[in-house]
Formats: sequence, C-alpha cells, structure tokens
Amino acid sequence: MFISDRKKDQAVRIARNYAAASLFCALFGAVYEIFSHEVYSYSMIYAFIIPLAGGALPFLAIAAGHIKRFPGRISRSLYHAAIATLTIGSIMKGVLEIYGTTSVLLPAYWIAGGLLIAGAVILNIAVY
Repeated sequence: MFISDRKKDQAVRIARNYAAASLFCALFGAVYEIFSHEVYSYSMIYAFIIPLAGGALPFLAIAAGHIKRFPGRISRSLYHAAIATLTIGSIMKGVLEIYGTTSVLLPAYWIAGGLLIAGAVILNIAVY
C-alpha cells in the first residue's frame, strides 16, 4: 500500500514547515545566547533538534516512501501538538537555566509531550 501523490506532497509540505520551525528555533537560540551575557543552556542550544528529528525527518521518510502509511488528520494533529509541546518545553527550560532559576512545572512539558506522542501513535495504529 503506497501513499498517493497528494499525500506525498502534503508530507513534503509538513516536512518543510518543520524544517522552517527548526531553523527558527536555531536562530532564536543563537540570538538569545548572544544577549545572555555568556550564560549558555544546552536545552536552548539544541531545541532545534526536536522539530528537525521529530518532525521533518519522519515526514521526509513518509514522502520518500520509506513509511508506507500516512497518518490520519487527528493523529497528525496530536503529533504536531506533541512536537510543539516538547520544543516549547526545551526552550522554556533553556530560558530558566540562563536566567538562573528552575520551575517545578518543567516536567509537565515532557509528560504532556510524551502523552501526546503516545496518543498519536495509538490512534494511528488503531485506525488502520
């Protein structure tokens, strides 16, 4: 079972959007680090990897035909929300590390992101 050309084009468009989000995160982290008075955070520096590895690469694999099933709309929406949650969580952790403080709410980003990914995967498997 192969995906149609329309879904292939949609996967390429989604991958392009994730690549743009990854570039934005990299630029945001670089600018934030410039104005952080030489205080650095790995969470901020590497926040761009989440949309790149979690978003652009899987959808490029779908477009290339390495993954045969195209996820449904609800599953994709949950997955996009998960990637956004994990990216924002990484950036927030970086901001707080640079500021020199912490928050008890930071693990909520990782828990929510993980639950959203699990929901997207379970829904994608259940529908097919």
